[in-house]
Amino acid sequence: MIGALRGVVHFKRLDRMILMVNGIGYVVYPPNELLSTIKLGETQEVYIHTHVREDSLQLFGFATSRELELFELLLGVSGIGPKTALAIVNRGADQVYQALSGADVTFFTTIPRLGTKNAQKIIIELKSKINSIKELDLTQSQNGQSQELLEALTHFGFTREEVVKVLGQLPNTQESMAQKIKWALKYLGRNHQ
Repeated sequence: MIGALRGVVHFKRLDRMILMVNGIGYVVYPPNELLSTIKLGETQEVYIHTHVREDSLQLFGFATSRELELFELLLGVSGIGPKTALAIVNRGADQVYQALSGADVTFFTTIPRLGTKNAQKIIIELKSKINSIKELDLTQSQNGQSQELLEALTHFGFTREEVVKVLGQLPNTQESMAQKIKWALKYLGRNHQ
């Protein structure tokens, strides 16, 4: 499976571009914002979702890992295909996350091929996932240790949700990774009985 591509933009059209990577041209379907900003002949790097069906293989490319993550979350909702998911991502990741958090059905119903029923389904299925991502935004971590701490604590058998809750309460006085793990284990142990 292809996770990312870096190459020269060889061709672009309304909904796709061809990215030349080591002499091979990959057809990539990017969001409108990315497609409108790229120029022919420039080097472009995109995060890729490889979508495989019985009759086709398509590459969807995104400028940020956040857009890719949102696209893949949307694909996880039954009844939402890649074209609809891409149309949603086209509205902007921040706006989509905000609409999910606020349960804004109207925002989603303005997207072509997306009725009220599917809009409600997206909100119901993704709202809790989005909230847990927001609670522990690992990319915004101040000290870069949150991901490591999350992995360490989940290896002890605690769920991601339990760990996220504890990390939100971690006092600033705990400086080393060992101190943080010790404090979190003590806290989790108390609340896990």
